[in-house]
Amino acid sequence: MCAAIENPAKCEVRGMIIFLSAKKLSAADIHRELCAVYGPNIMSEGVVRQWVRFFKDGRTNIHDESRSGRPSVVNADLIKEIDEKIRLLRNFTISQLSEHLPNISRTVLYEAVTGKLGYRKFCARWVPKMLTEIDKTSRTDAALEFLSRYHTDGEDFLNRIVTGDAKLG
Repeated sequence: MCAAIENPAKCEVRGMIIFLSAKKLSAADIHRELCAVYGPNIMSEGVVRQWVRFFKDGRTNIHDESRSGRPSVVNADLIKEIDEKIRLLRNFTISQLSEHLPNISRTVLYEAVTGKLGYRKFCARWVPKMLTEIDKTSRTDAALEFLSRYHTDGEDFLNRIVTGDAKLG
């Protein structure tokens, strides 16, 4: 038997339901067919029955209907504006950022900064979780510089490095 099709689109599964119900298969038989093709966790038999009923009642659209609700205030322009403000001044709080963008709540700003842009707060600065190419290059250059100095100066170079735990005096 062929392997199950992974992650099918909802409309694909609903298309199969409308096709098989047009062939006069029962909801239980349709469910068995779907499980054979897409795997056992594709859809419960009750949901298959519900869709068979929808299609028998005259529904022909297999796609999700549009839902009412508040539209999202987070769009590409807002994300770009937030990112520009973060890059200008990394030592800010969400409250300070909300003063620059008064029409957006702090919760939405926090979700945009952490979720959409992928920043996190580290040592009172907002830093990206993923390094940019410039960041990667500068870190690689610094590491190569340290390595070359270690090769020329040896252990003496390492003894001159002050770490965060070192006490002065």
